[in-house]
Amino acid sequence: MAHFEFTLQAPDGQTFFAQGWEPAGTLRAVVCLIHGLGEHSGRYAHVAAALNAAGYAVLTFDLRGHGRTAGLRGHIPHYELAMDDIGRLLAEAARRYAGIPCFLYGHSLGGALVLNYMLRRRPDLAGVVVTSPGLQPGVVPPAWKTTVGRIMYRLWPTFIMDNGLDMQNLARDPAVLQACVADPLNHSHLSARLGIDILDAGAWALAHAAEFPPVPLLLMQGTADHLVSPEATQAFAAQVPGECTLKLWEGFYHETHNEPERAEVLNYVIAWLDAHG
Repeated sequence: MAHFEFTLQAPDGQTFFAQGWEPAGTLRAVVCLIHGLGEHSGRYAHVAAALNAAGYAVLTFDLRGHGRTAGLRGHIPHYELAMDDIGRLLAEAARRYAGIPCFLYGHSLGGALVLNYMLRRRPDLAGVVVTSPGLQPGVVPPAWKTTVGRIMYRLWPTFIMDNGLDMQNLARDPAVLQACVADPLNHSHLSARLGIDILDAGAWALAHAAEFPPVPLLLMQGTADHLVSPEATQAFAAQVPGECTLKLWEGFYHETHNEPERAEVLNYVIAWLDAHG
């Protein structure tokens, strides 16, 4: 496995920290991975290692306001900018691995971004993997908080609040929780602009799920996930007109790839990729 770092540059001047992992042997396909809220791409090194062992290269980057990418923590100025950023990663994959099948993989906020990207931009890909997408929060925020958020969205979009996520629901493995808390690149910040955009984009994706393009989709969700709504994931899957595999992991928490059964989870993803590469 060969690890490398690089940068992506956006027209608005934003520079992104990006990284990749390549298998030592034959390359089957490339996977472009989008991380979740408050975390960073480095937390997926073990996912990349498993994919590399199966012949898949992995490219990923830290979202605006996350990880080693500069910017106000927890803030993305506009949801469409995030769509553009995903497009830049896919373009980099096409440049580095011309003629090689490409998959898009997103988790949590990254999963919702990926679903929205597919619906809004409709790229030609080999397939899409989405885990625990943030289509709806697991616990609906109180009305007053949403109202304040919408006011701030217009008057003070960079207003930062705590994202309110219960970190104990990330995974059932205590070591994962300890590492997450100790990681200085993780944060619990969320801007009014990004918070409202997450809610609105999730609702929009659910309303337009029946328009999902003819690209194979794997949707995975832990049934005991309280950070996002498993019911929303199932509702999205039920509306997809083309090939959609819904895999529910009974009793799993939010980060299915970090559960004690992570090897089983990653083997399932790899088997699905193998069938569609």
